[in-house]
Amino acid sequence: MLTPKETGSPTNLHEQTYQNLKTMIVEGAITPGSKLNERALAETLSVSRTPIREAIRRLAAAGLVELINNRGAIVPKLNKEDVLNAFELMAELEGFSGELAAKRITKEALSEIEALHYEMLACYSRKDLSGYYKLNSQIHQHINLAAGNPVLTNTYSQVNARIQALRFRSNQDQTKWDEAVLEHGEMIAALKAADGQRMRKVLMQHLANKKNAILNFLETQQ
Repeated sequence: MLTPKETGSPTNLHEQTYQNLKTMIVEGAITPGSKLNERALAETLSVSRTPIREAIRRLAAAGLVELINNRGAIVPKLNKEDVLNAFELMAELEGFSGELAAKRITKEALSEIEALHYEMLACYSRKDLSGYYKLNSQIHQHINLAAGNPVLTNTYSQVNARIQALRFRSNQDQTKWDEAVLEHGEMIAALKAADGQRMRKVLMQHLANKKNAILNFLETQQ
């Protein structure tokens, strides 16, 4: 994770602070249920509290933190029911995105997804979970964009924000990680074949496997 400094463009500083804070939440450096301490975070990231406040505001808008009266910003802690509800909806959104993408994707968009896929495989080979997750997330976002439906993209982004940290943890089990990589290979094949039903099926199975991995993870935390 990069450390922002109080130099250069304020826009770049605020964006980098946001991305670093987001990574800390997604990768578990800030655990679910924790309160975000502006002063401590400013010291950790070597910035003033202004970009920290802006980052927290953006994270709240994205659904990664909750702003609670008299308590400040809290990282949501999802229970089993939350996970079931979120992944039930997310599986349908992913499946529909994939089905439309297989029919509508351009050669340029497919080439970009393939390039990201091979970069992701390199991270997988190095056991670089952080790098893998970032590329994995980009691939799913590109598939969603390739569907060509802005309303779908907006809904997808809102729901996905709530479960990003859980999706990251789903790959901490090596067997589940191996399965996820194979499923991504199936996604590429389905997109190349312009097979919408195959794409829907693999994406929904992909989300079902992640859901099961997360439920297992939550059980170990009890």
